[in-house]
Amino acid sequence: MSELLPEQITAPELAQWLADPTRLQPVLLDVREVGEVQRCHISGSVYMPMQTVPARLAELDQEAVIVCLCHHGARSMQVKRFLNQHGYDNVINLAGGIHAWATQVDPEMATY
Repeated sequence: MSELLPEQITAPELAQWLADPTRLQPVLLDVREVGEVQRCHISGSVYMPMQTVPARLAELDQEAVIVCLCHHGARSMQVKRFLNQHGYDNVINLAGGIHAWATQVDPEMATY
């Protein structure tokens, strides 16, 4: 990875990244529960509930940039740290989670 990645990224920063066709697109790893994802989600996200991550590590590319997200950012930060401990170096947490995305980027998205 040639660029130094921050520990966290804001929703507007992530939106700008996703809108930039010249940048390598990250994997959006949504670690919320099924009921939460049914309420709202960012299109293209990979759904992997937090408790399933240890058993599903092999599904994640260690070389990919992964942005973890949950409701407000606490669970996804735990998953980010877990992934870091298991050799995933290119992991970023979405600060404020899907709630920040809904309030700062996509006002049409449902909040809860």
